[in-house]
Amino acid sequence: QVQPVETGGGLVQAGGSLRLSCAASGRTFSSYSMGWFRQTPGKEREFVAVISSGGTTTYYADSVKGRFTISRNNAEKTVYLQMNSLKAEDTAVYYCARHAKLLAVTVSSRDYDSWGQGTQVTVSS
Repeated sequence: QVQPVETGGGLVQAGGSLRLSCAASGRTFSSYSMGWFRQTPGKEREFVAVISSGGTTTYYADSVKGRFTISRNNAEKTVYLQMNSLKAEDTAVYYCARHAKLLAVTVSSRDYDSWGQGTQVTVSS
């Protein structure tokens, strides 16, 4: 069972940067897409970014495009989310998740089956 673990959240001023990390176990890490999602109280979990198994394909939510960058290191079984030019509306709990299907790349949270515990990101304005 893959259990991603997110780290790197915290409090940052608007315009600042944070880098989230997601460490995932399992021999098949490099065979699955990995996604970042976020959630605020009372709202559904929303897609942020996804990266394909080999790292060659990425998709971003329009709200973060140009500011966030997703990357992965398969040798270290880690996925990263570099967040720049942060805004107050980026405040949320950020989750890392592994796609349920081998080699698939999609943006719906329903397609992901292994979720981390989340890390809080708070951007002060």
